[in-house]
Amino acid sequence: MSADIRVHFVGAGPGAEDLITLRGMRLLEKTDVVIYAGSLVNPALLSYAGDAQVYNSAVMTLDEVIGVIRESYDKGLDVVRLHTGDQSIYGAVKEQMQMLDELGIAYDSCPGVSAAFGAAASMDIEYTLPGIAQSLIITRMEGRTPVPEKESIRSLASHGASMAVYLSASMTGRLSAELIAGGYDPETPAAIVYKATWPEEKCISCTVGSLEKAAEENGIKKTAVILVGEAVSPEAFDKSKLYDPEFTTGFRKGTKA
Repeated sequence: MSADIRVHFVGAGPGAEDLITLRGMRLLEKTDVVIYAGSLVNPALLSYAGDAQVYNSAVMTLDEVIGVIRESYDKGLDVVRLHTGDQSIYGAVKEQMQMLDELGIAYDSCPGVSAAFGAAASMDIEYTLPGIAQSLIITRMEGRTPVPEKESIRSLASHGASMAVYLSASMTGRLSAELIAGGYDPETPAAIVYKATWPEEKCISCTVGSLEKAAEENGIKKTAVILVGEAVSPEAFDKSKLYDPEFTTGFRKGTKA
């Protein structure tokens, strides 16, 4: 992180105000301007920014966001562009970066904790259980914004991996049908985590087949991540070789050669 850079893209974390990174908090503490994703970022995080000028990008266009950054930069001010979770996942940051590149404005990025990991922590889930799943797919349902055909829920479901599905809480009926069509058994464990790590968080355990019912019964239509796969609620799994006394690693010799 160069001292010469005055524009910082910062991941705010999944919601709880103490789940932003130390670097992200310190950037907020010394910034002059904050442009935050007001539709999803916990406004309590703005308390770290003191007397900084604050803009809510939920009511702004891309050109307006870049306009504020450019004006602030020209005045010699530091800017934090505060995105929900980690900005590399559904953060719409690349288009902003491209425009800043065209303007010759340097920037850097500070990662954040994404909702999938906040949700896993809330539910004590390990996505990559030996003998169950060794991959995590982060994706979303096709809605008003399309997804490539080869990345459809039905196609990805054929892998049987753990899945964290974003931006799909209003489409749980379709999501359930596509997951089943792709290969998941209707009784496969699933969960809906509403506002992961926020004070109003809800964690609802269900199955792939009962996703729609669970969402309706709990009044959840947005701001939730949906977790799918046997790792969500495993009946049995293999223990890791990492701590197996018979297994030799680069740090210790196992009892079985």
